[in-house]
Amino acid sequence: MGSTPQPRRGNTRQRIQDVALELFAEQGYEKTSLREIAEQLQVTKAALYYHFKTKEDILVSIFEDLNRPVEELLEWGKAQPRTLETKKQILIRYSEALKAATPLFVFMQENQATVRELSIGHTIKHRVISLVDLIKEPDAALTDQVRCFSALFTMHAGMMALRDAEGDPEEKREAALEVAIELVTKAHDHGPAA
Repeated sequence: MGSTPQPRRGNTRQRIQDVALELFAEQGYEKTSLREIAEQLQVTKAALYYHFKTKEDILVSIFEDLNRPVEELLEWGKAQPRTLETKKQILIRYSEALKAATPLFVFMQENQATVRELSIGHTIKHRVISLVDLIKEPDAALTDQVRCFSALFTMHAGMMALRDAEGDPEEKREAALEVAIELVTKAHDHGPAA
């Protein structure tokens, strides 16, 4: 039940988000205007302004909607013991959240400079650091800290780098997750830094 993407709601706010993200991905964030988004939706600019005042407002709302599972994961993870099983569960749940956020992730990858300048860039960085803190030991050796960062980046890069590779997207996601779990397991097994 949890592995199939939720169908997009048909309300105006959701339609604006979908069309905007599509246009941002196609022609770039900077080159997309609110007027173009309104035209694509066949609504007036006033109707668009009712929901969102700026392009950044649209992007932030998409980011917040798609990242709610990551926020819930961070809260859950903080309440769990620092066992290897918990760390594996965090990676599995994060992999599922990434799958649901694929359109946003593709946009972020294609528009990295823009994302860094917007408010969501700081939030993304903070969330990645928070996730790493949940899967690494507080006093981990530097190599194990690198393994934990690499585990998350493996899952991120796996989505992008493997996108054009032959094969089933689910198999590619599972392969990236398997490698991420191996990295975190090795880091966990090393234990605290000497």
